[in-house]
Amino acid sequence: MIIIAGPTAVGKTSCAMAVAIKYHCDIISADSRQIYREMTIGTAKPSLSELALVKHHFVDFLPPDAHYNAGKFEKEVTDFLEDYFCHHDVCVMTGGTGLYINAVIDGLDHFPEVPWEIQEKVKIMWKEQGITFLQEQLKSFDPEYYCKVDLQNPHRLIRAISVSLSTGQAYSSFLNKAKKTLPFEPVFILLQRDRHELYQRIDQRVDQMIDHGLVNEVRALQAFRHCQSMQTVGYRELSDHFEVLVTLESAIDKIKQNSRRYAKRQLTWFNNDGRYTHFHPDHFKEITDWIDKKLQT
Repeated sequence: MIIIAGPTAVGKTSCAMAVAIKYHCDIISADSRQIYREMTIGTAKPSLSELALVKHHFVDFLPPDAHYNAGKFEKEVTDFLEDYFCHHDVCVMTGGTGLYINAVIDGLDHFPEVPWEIQEKVKIMWKEQGITFLQEQLKSFDPEYYCKVDLQNPHRLIRAISVSLSTGQAYSSFLNKAKKTLPFEPVFILLQRDRHELYQRIDQRVDQMIDHGLVNEVRALQAFRHCQSMQTVGYRELSDHFEVLVTLESAIDKIKQNSRRYAKRQLTWFNNDGRYTHFHPDHFKEITDWIDKKLQT
């Protein structure tokens, strides 16, 4: 299992495509937003030509109002791989959702049951005092998880705070306890660029998304505005624009800003995992030479 991870806009898709073509294998998407149909431009899904060239799995298979999580992803990917590796020697998994990757490779941790009343209490906090309040609460309860989590995802914040309130322990104290026996050998690759270069690519990508019709894509999805899928950079900011909370120009600037912040959190997550070997996305021969050595051991 060749895992190609990295922050948004670093170049994962093109690198994964080239690797999959070289090793004649399929690609599993580990992206928690590319799973949703109708959300194409803003999630930077592989193009139709790329999807035709290499078989992709776990892309574009759920409606926008479906609830999905790392537990379902782990089970469905594990079931898929049991059959896949009976007929293939190599598979590529690529994406920027570290939690999904870790779920497949490490298994999921088991958390105590949280009383419904506590979950509702935290949800009311969010509705009445906003996501900034949740962020401050999490930072107080669990600074370790605060540095890893997507701080713009209210559902993850609510979950972590609820566990802390219910148990009196930090959410992160329940992490990394699961053990999993893998029927394959994982090979960890982290793509990285100079921060200035990466941020420049992020800004360019946002401009391209706008040019390719992101505004109309988000407008067509407003019926799903409060669904899990729409709590996504790009969709959230443009939804605010449609509610006349911000101008379109301000919304676009906010998308760029939040995308850069998200990339920074992704890098923190992956850099804290010592299993990854770092490569520049443009150094393809260096990447494949390293993969070849791994495949021979």
